[in-house]
Amino acid sequence: MPTILEPKTAEHVRDAVRWAAENETPIELIGHGSKRRMGRPGNVGHTLDVSALSGISLYEPEELVLSAGAGTSLSEIEETIAGCDQQLAFEPPNLSHLLGHDGGKGTIGGNIACNLSGPRRIKAGAARDHFLGFQAISGRGDHYKSGGRVVKNVTGYDLCKLLAGSWGTLGVMTGLTIKVLPAPEKTRTVLVMGLDGNQAVTAITRAFHSPHDVTGGAWMPQNLTAGSVASYVRDASASVTAIRVEGPGPSVEYRCRVLREDLATFGPTEELHGHNSGRFWTEIRDVLPFAQEGDNRPVWRISIPPQAGAGLAARLSAAPGADAFLDWGGGLIWLAVPQTDAAAADAIRSAVAETGGHATLIRAPDELRATIPVFEPPSNGVAKLSARIKESFDPLGILNPGRMYAGV
Repeated sequence: MPTILEPKTAEHVRDAVRWAAENETPIELIGHGSKRRMGRPGNVGHTLDVSALSGISLYEPEELVLSAGAGTSLSEIEETIAGCDQQLAFEPPNLSHLLGHDGGKGTIGGNIACNLSGPRRIKAGAARDHFLGFQAISGRGDHYKSGGRVVKNVTGYDLCKLLAGSWGTLGVMTGLTIKVLPAPEKTRTVLVMGLDGNQAVTAITRAFHSPHDVTGGAWMPQNLTAGSVASYVRDASASVTAIRVEGPGPSVEYRCRVLREDLATFGPTEELHGHNSGRFWTEIRDVLPFAQEGDNRPVWRISIPPQAGAGLAARLSAAPGADAFLDWGGGLIWLAVPQTDAAAADAIRSAVAETGGHATLIRAPDELRATIPVFEPPSNGVAKLSARIKESFDPLGILNPGRMYAGV
């Protein structure tokens, strides 16, 4: 009979994993369960719930470092550091609305395990780049750790980079240390109206190549802007190209003014201030255009070279019932496709192979995620290397088996 194991300490986690290893019983790892509908559906006998391993154990604002239990909610961390005018610069997304549940943003351990980052990734780096250290339990039931409280303390193999994005298949993280950064005093967004995807990427690229320290670049087509909570976007009756500027107040005002003058050759411009700017980038970060009530279309996350983004998005969204928008200056495509037997997987992967990059199926029914590859299929060499790494950390294959690839 399936069992839910709820350890209260790292030692309890170790004991639970040792019990599973001795019985060769696979276990599913969860925190708040907010990402349970991502990846391949689990096929395990027992669940290991680490949500009790929560709480901030160390926070030194002057050192820009925070340590917390893996089950600590992202909301708690963000609220704590906001009190010191700091932020998680990689903008962890909240995909609960997209995935159809109210689990909130989930935990810091879950976010790092999935290596999820928001619009600022193009400026600040991915979640893994802010991941300084961890403690974990291997599939053998042994404690191991890596990293430290600052980047310069890291010696030997950088296991943080390995665990970030491993989806809980290499270890049960019990505690993590992450880097925090100062929050901007002011945030504004320059909007350029009416551009197609290629024009938008050109405009965003010009902004990123300017001296104005842009921290986000996105494009939303006209058919998606009507659902925005930002009035200038909702009432535009046109596509919207968005360029975010952050920093000290006078500097932001000056940079936005100069950017609007520079980008006026592309089309009419507008500007989102504080609250509206934040709400718009939350929509982009959390993929809210595809989280409307009644929208159950499969959703793909496609990462490719930015200059190829607009063309590929146009090609893939040309099918009836498909929609797409761009983030990361054109390097990230969010694509919703009609409910078909294979969610257009063959066409999407073939198109991505032509440009380089990878595609991940983020939202789809369990039966579909069980029958087609959710993650980009690895080459033979990468698959063999991944299998050897998995065997080193989890020789019996008991940690989230099959979550990323069938049989692994």
